[in-house]
Amino acid sequence: MACLLEINVYLCCRKVTMRMKNRFISFFLFLTLCLISPAQNRQSTDAYFSSVLKGTELASMPSGRFSIAELEQHKKTVWESWCRANQVFAEEKLPALRPLTNADTLRWHLPPVLEADSVMPFYFGTKGERPAEGWPLMLYLHGPGPKEHEFATGYILCQRFDDAPSLYFIPQIPSEKHYRWYLKGKQHIWEQLLRQSFVGGEVDANCIYLFGISEGGYGSQRLASFYADYLAAAGPMAGGEVSENAPAENLGHVGFSFLTGADDLMFGRDRLTRRAAELLDSLQERYPGEYCHNIQLIPGRGHHIDYNPTTPWLKSFVRTPRPLHFVWEDFPMDGRYRNGFYNIQVHERDTTGGNERTRYEMDIRDNVVSLSLERVKYMTVEREPKWGIPMVQYTSSERATKGRFTLYLSPDMVDFDRKVTVIVNGRRVFKGYLKPDVRHLATSCACFFDPERLFPAAVEVAL
Repeated sequence: MACLLEINVYLCCRKVTMRMKNRFISFFLFLTLCLISPAQNRQSTDAYFSSVLKGTELASMPSGRFSIAELEQHKKTVWESWCRANQVFAEEKLPALRPLTNADTLRWHLPPVLEADSVMPFYFGTKGERPAEGWPLMLYLHGPGPKEHEFATGYILCQRFDDAPSLYFIPQIPSEKHYRWYLKGKQHIWEQLLRQSFVGGEVDANCIYLFGISEGGYGSQRLASFYADYLAAAGPMAGGEVSENAPAENLGHVGFSFLTGADDLMFGRDRLTRRAAELLDSLQERYPGEYCHNIQLIPGRGHHIDYNPTTPWLKSFVRTPRPLHFVWEDFPMDGRYRNGFYNIQVHERDTTGGNERTRYEMDIRDNVVSLSLERVKYMTVEREPKWGIPMVQYTSSERATKGRFTLYLSPDMVDFDRKVTVIVNGRRVFKGYLKPDVRHLATSCACFFDPERLFPAAVEVAL
């Protein structure tokens, strides 16, 4: 910087034009960035990721412009830095892989601030031979009842399912006092599982599958909507969630299987399953090809059904990590929001009038990114008479007028050689050429911790 000041003074004394001076300074800054050693860049990125994982004040942000021709190399460098930071981060780690039939019972502790005195036992093991692209990861959630019994039953069932090759994570509910799979203590575990699985390099990031039975069916339906951008497919069984708890709109690009007994009447499970089918049928009609689902009420069956068909159906799907169109209802689960979804990172939400939910719809066509943001409210029009559970809900919406978010973009979404236009709620907020920068690769990595979502460019949007 002292050198730059001296150059600035020299140029002023020479009475060069402001335009010439600005060009010279820009060239000097570019040259300075080019001279920064790879070791310095690596140290800066490692320090940034370390601070992200620790949740401390962020270290200086890594940055540096590059060309699209250099994208793959910079993505590789950033991801390796993220992996190094995770490897030295002090936390309970996933074990080395071994066959599921020979897996040990392992344990992860939930953060006490999220769920006190809670330990999650789990099995982690493989079935079949590892595919070249990595293991498909299956997350199974057991049903209610004494947790040790349900855990043991789940372990047996998962060995029998016809879905090899696969890698299973089979957890036991940490505490019967908090017998819900979607609570924020468990959210911490699911995100730790995904992050470590990606970093370990053994899992195919585009083949993540979530399913469960009974209470696990409720949990997998909620979590599928909440974490849809990570999933290839999801398969609740013998469940039935209220629409507000698991917005169907979020399931675009996710294969969704939902099997319930036609005579499973308790808590209106049969009717809620039928309602989910109605909503997804409507969405599939509106957005052809985006909402593939297999929802069935099994004739003559109550709460116990054949669980075997689910995982083979799920495994026919592969994730779409960077869709050109999606709908996302951003909602809190157990009081906690996601940081973002697909290629949107949320910084501030429109909470006007106590609003908790915002619906984003993104559509990209011919280098134009169109986004609509709406505040969403649910109205219950029909309840189950015995338990008072909402059976039918509709939504009302109005345009969001506040909020701030980052829109990340990559070359397979828009053409970086042409100007990109971003329109939000009918107003143009950006038109110009995108500038690839290491900073965007790093911040998107920190947000999504996903090797398929390292974005080289971003547009900051404030309503």
